[in-house]
Amino acid sequence: MRGRWIFVLLLLLAALPARAERVVNVYNWTDYIDPAALKRFTAETGIEVRYDVFDSLETLEGKLLAGHSSYDVVTPSNEPSFSRLIKAGALMPLDRSKIPNWGNLDPGLMKRVASSDPGNRFGGIYLFGTIGLGINPDKIAAVAPHAPLDSWDLLFKPENARLLAKCGIAMMDSAIDVIPSVLKYLGKNPDSTDAADLAAVEKTLMAVRPFIRTFASGRALEALATGQACIAFDYSGDVIQASARAADAKKGVTVRYVAPKEGAEIGFDMLAIPADAPHKDEALAFIDFVLRPEVMAGITNVVRYPNAVPASRPMIRPELLADTNVFPTETQLNGFFTIGPVPPAAERARTRLWSRFKAGK
Repeated sequence: MRGRWIFVLLLLLAALPARAERVVNVYNWTDYIDPAALKRFTAETGIEVRYDVFDSLETLEGKLLAGHSSYDVVTPSNEPSFSRLIKAGALMPLDRSKIPNWGNLDPGLMKRVASSDPGNRFGGIYLFGTIGLGINPDKIAAVAPHAPLDSWDLLFKPENARLLAKCGIAMMDSAIDVIPSVLKYLGKNPDSTDAADLAAVEKTLMAVRPFIRTFASGRALEALATGQACIAFDYSGDVIQASARAADAKKGVTVRYVAPKEGAEIGFDMLAIPADAPHKDEALAFIDFVLRPEVMAGITNVVRYPNAVPASRPMIRPELLADTNVFPTETQLNGFFTIGPVPPAAERARTRLWSRFKAGK
């Protein structure tokens, strides 16, 4: 009799609905989060964070456009990836009623990304930064004492690149990020699809290709910090992280970030949710958590990228707030350029250009 009741009880338990999995799958840039924030989110909500990283927009777009990525929160740059993913139907509109901390976002900065996302329906700013050069001034002075440190000429003039090859050149492995900057350097529209303009970009890149030691997105940070490279085409925050790591190591390596005088691209990384995200409510809870001032301050303090939550500033380290490479002035912001999406045919042409450049032929 006792065994029969146990059997009945087991049947009843089996018939109960399974408890929904409480998890959020996050896909973010390399070295772009405060690990303590992830632990705190789980402790407060009971939602487990599964965290993966990417190191190029090409990788992120490829996964999301293929569909069924299994990710719940992603951080595409506003242009061209974020706007392109919106148009492709790969992202879902955000239910702001479930994101009370949305109101913490800077309206002025959100207006800047509205050209990518009219009405700011699909994403809020996570962090932002510029693309420029990470340099080791001492090593550069030793091999190229007359090279300009404030210009793209430092990298894109072959006579300078030839000298810098002795101490190591690292190039970002992303056509999306590099080609617009070269167009700007050449005095052309960063969004140009003109064949002659792209030919000029290829000529410029090919002239310095023999002197590039490595193509590295993400890994360039370590190369700079350890002195394996004296110049890197990289994101501002990565370079500033490299500078901090070099200082902590106390091995005589000095790293600086330079936003070249000819123009540096500014980009905003957006908190967004894939249209087929399996855990949408958990994703909304994660975005709301990240937009808390104290959480965002912790992220900026760790990764050294500026955020768009003004109320976080009293909790950000004073030396970061004072560094205009981290928090640009309004004048600097107005001097940076942004990019837009290009037609698929032009994108394919840029991809082929990049493949030839990497192959050196």
